Amino acid sequence: MASSSNFVPILVIFGFILVLGVLVPRSEARPRPFFVFGDSLVDNGNNNYILTTARADSPPYGIDYPTRKPTGRFSNGYNIPDLISQQLGAESTLPYLSSELTGENLLTGANFGSAGVGILNDTGVQFINVIRMHTQLDYFEEYQRRLTALIGASRTKRLVNQALFLMTVGGNDFVNNYYLIPNSARSRQYSLPHYVKFIICEYRKHLERLYELGARRVLVTGTGPLGCAPAERAMHSTNGRCSFELQRGAALYNPRLEQMLEGLNRRFGSDIFIAANTAQMHKDFVVNPRAYGFVTSKVACCGQGPYNGIGVCGTSSNLCSNRGLYAFWDPFHPTEKANRLIVEQIMSGSTRYMKPMNLSTILELDANT
Repeated sequence: MASSSNFVPILVIFGFILVLGVLVPRSEARPRPFFVFGDSLVDNGNNNYILTTARADSPPYGIDYPTRKPTGRFSNGYNIPDLISQQLGAESTLPYLSSELTGENLLTGANFGSAGVGILNDTGVQFINVIRMHTQLDYFEEYQRRLTALIGASRTKRLVNQALFLMTVGGNDFVNNYYLIPNSARSRQYSLPHYVKFIICEYRKHLERLYELGARRVLVTGTGPLGCAPAERAMHSTNGRCSFELQRGAALYNPRLEQMLEGLNRRFGSDIFIAANTAQMHKDFVVNPRAYGFVTSKVACCGQGPYNGIGVCGTSSNLCSNRGLYAFWDPFHPTEKANRLIVEQIMSGSTRYMKPMNLSTILELDANT
C-alpha cells in the first residue's frame, strides 16, 4: 500500500491546476469580445477625454442610465452598443481612452467610437477635435499590442478573430459635411451621386483595414432617415416634413453601402460584413410612431425651438417627462426605447433589415464552428 506522502505531489499539482483555472479563465467561458467603431450613435465616453465640443457629459444626458448621470453617451440611457452587449451576456464595453481599460477588462473588447466623426477626415472639423476613423483603427492596432503583452500573440489573434464588431459611421458625412452649410466645399467639389460614390470608396478602405487587423464578423449599419431628425426638420424642411435633400442622400448611400459590403464578402469568400438596414429600422417608427408606442417622431424629447430641434440638449432645454413616448431624445439621436427597437431588428430581423443574416443567426452559427 502506498504511503500517504505519495499523494502530496498529486494534490499539489491538482491544487495548482485549480489556481490556474481561477487566474487564467478559459476563453470560452467569457462572453464574446465586442469592438465598436464609429460616431455619436455608438460613442460611450471617448469624447469625454479629448478637447471637443461634441460632448454628452452634462445633464440631462444619462437621465435614464442606471447611474442617472451623464456618461458621454448621446442618449437618455443605453445606446446601441450597450444593448448589443446585453444580448452577448456581457457588460458594456469601456471607452478605449478610459483608464479602466486595463488587465482583465481588455479581454472583453473596447469601444473606439467618437461623436462627430465621419468616413472622411474633414467631417466634423467644426467640433475642434474628434477621433477620426483612421485613428480609431490605429487605436485598435495599439489595443492588440497591449493585449499581446498580456496574453500573447496567438491568443490575441484568436480573440480578435472570434470577436463581434460594430461599425456605425456615415451620417455625419452628410449632416456635418456635405449639407452642413449651403455651398459647402464638398458640395462644390462633387454632385451628390459622385459624393456618395466617393465616400463609399473611402469607407471600403476603412473596412479593408479592419479585416486586415483581424475582424471576421462585422455589423455595418447604414444611415437612418437623415432628413427626418428633429434638427433637420427645424433647419432644412418646410412644414415639418423630412428634409428632401438629406433623404435623397441617404437613399443614394444606403443601397451602395450594401452593395459594397456584398462585394467585400465575395472577395474574402465569407460573410464577414453584415449589412444592418438601420434606415428601414428607423423609418418604421418615424413613419408610424404610434404603432411602436411613441406619441411623436417629429419632436425631440430634449432641445429648443421648432420640434426641439435647435441647439444642443442641456439643462436649459425643454425636457419631456416620459422619454419612452419619444422616438428622438435630442435633435439628432434616438431615445433608449428607439435604440431597443433597432437592436431587436439587429438580433432577429428578416433580410429586409439584416443581410445576409441577423445577429441571432450569426451567434448560433459561430457557436457551432
